[in-house]
Amino acid sequence: MKKAGSEGADLYRGYDVLAKWESPSYDAKTRAVLERRLRVLPERRFLTEAEWTLLEAVCARLLPQPDRVAAIPIAPWIDDMLAENRGEGFRHEGAPPLRETWRRGLAGLEAEAVRRHGRRFADLPVEAQDETLRAVQADDVAAAEWKGLSAPQFFVQVLLKTAAGIYYAHPDAWSEIGFGGPASPRGYVRMGPDEHDPWEARETPRGRR
Repeated sequence: MKKAGSEGADLYRGYDVLAKWESPSYDAKTRAVLERRLRVLPERRFLTEAEWTLLEAVCARLLPQPDRVAAIPIAPWIDDMLAENRGEGFRHEGAPPLRETWRRGLAGLEAEAVRRHGRRFADLPVEAQDETLRAVQADDVAAAEWKGLSAPQFFVQVLLKTAAGIYYAHPDAWSEIGFGGPASPRGYVRMGPDEHDPWEARETPRGRR
């Protein structure tokens, strides 16, 4: 699958949203939130070791990060969300509760990998992992674990949406896409097409700031 942020990284190469750390773009509250996001990695509390290994392997294919020295962590924050039972405040009609949805969805994905390829998802070559994920997305599944749970809904609305949301909440991803950081406290003024505030990244053909 296409590596995460590849196009943005080329357009904004060299931009670092955290270079403004001591500027009016951040106040004590936003710095505290970002410090936790950057420095405090949640320990596993909800997922089993096998589920954690599976989820890390899945996230590595959904949002590949081959060019990073240290990948943006995704699975630990999903586990933290599930440990706190912290969702979006709603669920799709007919869908199980949040924790049950994740448990059953991950079990279905693992069972589908074994059914198709005879091995656990994390042990498969990347081509077989991608093929399994595409099958789940397309509802081309037969594993019994999917009974009562929509495979494509889990893939798109739960798994992919959550993983991408966590990835793009990280400052490294912000820099990659030229995002200037949270609107609070400084705010954005120039909101029209192709308008930039002075502290925002500049897109250039050569991908330099």
